[in-house]
Amino acid sequence: MLAALTGTGLAAAGGLNAFIPLVVIATLSRFTGILDLSPGFSWLSSWPAILICLALLTVELVIDKIPGIDTANDFFQTPIRPAAAALAFAAAATADAGPTGNFWSHHIWLAWILGALVGLASHLSKTASRTAINAATGGSGTAAASFAEDGIAVTLCLFAFVLPWLVLPALAAIVAGVYRIVTIGRRRRQRLSEKQRRWREEREAADIAAGFKNWLTKRREFRGRGTRNGKEPKNRGAPRRRAAATARTRRTRRTP
Repeated sequence: MLAALTGTGLAAAGGLNAFIPLVVIATLSRFTGILDLSPGFSWLSSWPAILICLALLTVELVIDKIPGIDTANDFFQTPIRPAAAALAFAAAATADAGPTGNFWSHHIWLAWILGALVGLASHLSKTASRTAINAATGGSGTAAASFAEDGIAVTLCLFAFVLPWLVLPALAAIVAGVYRIVTIGRRRRQRLSEKQRRWREEREAADIAAGFKNWLTKRREFRGRGTRNGKEPKNRGAPRRRAAATARTRRTRRTP
């Protein structure tokens, strides 16, 4: 049971950062007596493996804090993190098994499968929460979220070896936190979308009103063409009055 909890904690940490649990396992096995790896995983404590894991960990710690690049990194890490989680689960679960072995050493395939599933679930949760944080903060919260995820991964590794009974409560808290972050991010995106929609409607209404006003102005200018200050000039009706007077004069002359 403790071996399963230890492996679960390390696999969950591997879903957040593929190389933190591997570095922890290699360090503990190389420099302390806390972890005695089985012969099939003793290569993890070799210097080449430690140096490679440290180099890859440094690269991921840097690029995971850069907005935009972190999203691409999460995409490319989709097969890597579950694989690293499966390796961490199998190595930790089969450690200290003794010459006769334990349940996990006799069912190593189950350790690989469970580790990969836990790591994949953790990775997908990280990706979903990071997407929501980036969308809500415009990328300004990327570094803070990355530091928090690294801290959670280290904490899970410590719980896995020191207090394995706290692994499950910690995972439950992480799931609740991810759900909260994703929900808040979705609500913020909906509010932003609604605000943008209202702004577009107001802009269209203003454009329509401005167009109608321009049409009225041009219509008045057209109707008022030839007038002065929008009023009829005093002599505009003179030709008609003269024509009417001439017609009356002619009728008068024709009358006997």
